[in-house]
Amino acid sequence: MVERDAHDGERGLYLDDLLVGQRFTSATHAIDEVQIKSFAREYDPQPFHLDDAAAKRSLFGGLVASGWHTAAITMRLLVESGLPIAGGIVGASGEVGWPRPTRPGDVLTVVSEIVEVKPSRSRPDRGMVTVRSETRNQNGEPVQIMTAQLVVPRRSA
Repeated sequence: MVERDAHDGERGLYLDDLLVGQRFTSATHAIDEVQIKSFAREYDPQPFHLDDAAAKRSLFGGLVASGWHTAAITMRLLVESGLPIAGGIVGASGEVGWPRPTRPGDVLTVVSEIVEVKPSRSRPDRGMVTVRSETRNQNGEPVQIMTAQLVVPRRSA
């Protein structure tokens, strides 16, 4: 298995550069109560994201980040340090799950693995890459698992 640390500064990988099994690890992001409540007020105003007392009474037993907040942090980590795709990360489809909540004090890292590389038959300038990304907390536990199909350009001839 080929492993790459994406914070090594390498950028701009094309379809031709990607191999099944290749791995990328992002930088980290520490999340706190202020971030959780700010995101929730704007985008997911549920009590277990906004109110400590209500969160304690919820099935989470305490304050947790929105899954969409975790997804947004994941995207930022992928773009800035985790998946150096030429032309940017362009999604075609995907599936996401949150096996455990993200909590205040968690430090998130994204580990991505190339699952499939498929050149397009009809568009020779691109192809599809399937990537499985796990967003993990400081204990290495996944808080989000995403499998995405990305449109990736090929090197020009």
